[in-house]
Amino acid sequence: MDTATLIGIILGVVGVIGGNILEGGSPAALINIPGFMIVIVGSLGAGIMAVPMSTVKTLPKLLGKAFKQQDLDPGAMVPQFEQMADRARREGLLSLEEEAGKIDDEFTRKGMQLIIDGTDPEALREIMETEITSMEERHHQGIGFLEGIGSYAPTLGVLGAIMGLITVLGHLGEEGADLGEGIAVAFVASFYGVFTSNLIWLPLANKLKLKSKDEIQVREIAMEGLLAIQAGDNPRVVKDKLMGYLPPSERLQLDTPADPAEAA
Repeated sequence: MDTATLIGIILGVVGVIGGNILEGGSPAALINIPGFMIVIVGSLGAGIMAVPMSTVKTLPKLLGKAFKQQDLDPGAMVPQFEQMADRARREGLLSLEEEAGKIDDEFTRKGMQLIIDGTDPEALREIMETEITSMEERHHQGIGFLEGIGSYAPTLGVLGAIMGLITVLGHLGEEGADLGEGIAVAFVASFYGVFTSNLIWLPLANKLKLKSKDEIQVREIAMEGLLAIQAGDNPRVVKDKLMGYLPPSERLQLDTPADPAEAA
């Protein structure tokens, strides 16, 4: 579970509902089924209309990914590739066939197998860059779907408010009509639109952007590591190349010996 996503949503809801209560409002006043239908169902419909059905089917997966902790450790990849580079220089590229079977990441495993099969370096780079680009495009479509829903929700909230006001104004001549309550209910739709857009759809889309960026970085590290191994680079050179992708704190950690005796 990605606790940041969960904590963010909880804080957002508590902040809005808590503020409403402190102002003397009632949470029950924010419950309005017609407004929910207009904004939530309407914005989902608009979002679905704007993308292909193949993207729509990924919505449950997208939402699940936003709440799932991403198990990516770019720092752990550096010593792994350094070791493989050392073995390749000492025993040849074919010696990495056994290592390839132990690699969990499908992208890295495929690249390693291409190296073992003798694929040309330019062809290898082209194949791996195509894989990265395709993944980035898939992510972009899913993120755009959520951003679209988030952009439609406020407008549909205004639409819901207008529809509510039309109903209220239509009852102006009726005896005992409660205009204040009717207008309040009408504006609940606007609340739904702004709330869902800025506290659900757009933040989730941004979270997926960050996770996509992390996945792309990991694949770029893998690609550069594999190309360096194929070129026969010195293990230290491989390490230095890959450490360029890491933040300074992680670089320092990798350069610090785990055993104090090694520093002596």
